[in-house]
Formats: sequence, structure tokens, C-alpha cells
Amino acid sequence: MRSAFRPAPPAALLAAALLLAGCISFAPRPPEVLLTLSPAASPAAGAEATSANAKTITVLVPVTPAAIATNRVAVATGATSLAYVKGGYWSEAPARLFARLIADTVTTRTGRVVLSNAQSFADPGARLSGELRNFTIDAARGEAVVTYDATLMRDGAKDFDKRRFEARAPLGGAVTPVAAATALNRAANDVAAQVSDWVGR
Repeated sequence: MRSAFRPAPPAALLAAALLLAGCISFAPRPPEVLLTLSPAASPAAGAEATSANAKTITVLVPVTPAAIATNRVAVATGATSLAYVKGGYWSEAPARLFARLIADTVTTRTGRVVLSNAQSFADPGARLSGELRNFTIDAARGEAVVTYDATLMRDGAKDFDKRRFEARAPLGGAVTPVAAATALNRAANDVAAQVSDWVGR
């Protein structure tokens, strides 16, 4: 008795392989765009500073609640509810972006030499730390909200100064990744300027 099995023609095998390839992915799909913060004030290229004739400050990455300890853009949809902007991803954790923005702004507005945590062992100068409480979009009010609880130990002091800084910026339309990042960038720069003026007193 002859077998009824017949091999599929090459064209059918190729079509099946292409269909299967479309269903299987071995890596996550990359986001269409990555978002970041841009300082309104930053040191010019080639600018030099030395701790020999300028005060120093160490800017630490702030701690954050779990809701914003992510590279997704958080949206407060109610008093006790959060969502995330579809397709919106920060290039790195918001706390690190914010710390870098603070460092650039403090350098430009105060003339202080900003040190990394590793550099601060020799001469920490002042130390700025804190908690980034809000880095979100307020959906009800259509605003970006940045709230930073700062802790500052001034040069040679034994006590800490604490202060809450907050800024809001209008979203100006639908909650899209670019609109959210633009509004959060404005609010973050506002907070950075307030912090710099406080540090530089």
C-alpha cells in the first residue's frame, strides 16, 4: 500500500516560515522615542572650575516612590490611582535625569563645583540629597507636577536644612509622550532654579 503523505512544496514551506517569523520575537520591541530632560541653564563647553577657589557641593540622586522609580511616564488619574503614558519611556530613571539637571543648574547659577559621590570623599563641601515625591502628570488639571523634598548640609555645618520645592507646568493638550516630557521638563527646570537659589544663599 502506497503512503498518502506528500511533502509540501517549497513555496508553502517558505510561506509558513514567514508567518511563524512574524509571530515570534526574541527581543522586546524598542520604543519609538526615548524621553529626557534638558537644562535651561548648563555650563558652556570648555568651561573650567576648580575647588581651589570655588565652593563645592555633592548632588546625590534622590530617592523615589516605586511608582516613579521606572522609566515609564506616570500619570495621576485620581487621588489614589496611577497609570502610565502609552509609548512614553524615559531614557533612564527620572531620579537620575533630575539629579543631573540639578547639578547643571547649580553649577551655572551658583558657580559651585558639583562633585560626584565618588569625588566627594576628599572634599564633599555641601551635600544635597532628598526625595523626588512627584514627577507625574496630573490628568485632572492637565499639568506636570514635580515635587522635591530637599535636604541640604551646608559647608562645615552639623545640622541639615530641609525644604519642599514644587512646580507645575501646563500640558497644553492631550497626554502624549512628547507633551508630557515637555511639561515635566519645564516644571523640573523651575524646581532646579529654586533649589539653586536656596543652595547659593
